[in-house]
Amino acid sequence: MSKVLKVIKRLLVAAFFIYGYNVLAEPLNLLIPLNLLTIGYVGLFGVPGLVSLIIILMYAF
Repeated sequence: MSKVLKVIKRLLVAAFFIYGYNVLAEPLNLLIPLNLLTIGYVGLFGVPGLVSLIIILMYAF
């Protein structure tokens, strides 16, 4: 049961990281969509995953 709680905690923290980034980056119009795929990616890789999503976003658009 504790593993399930750790996974849920990591996903919630990842969602807050993405939301916080979106609040700060709104004036620049570089928003990362808040969906299960991006939350899972950031939850799995942490802050480096968020940075990689930002780099991909800047490069692609």
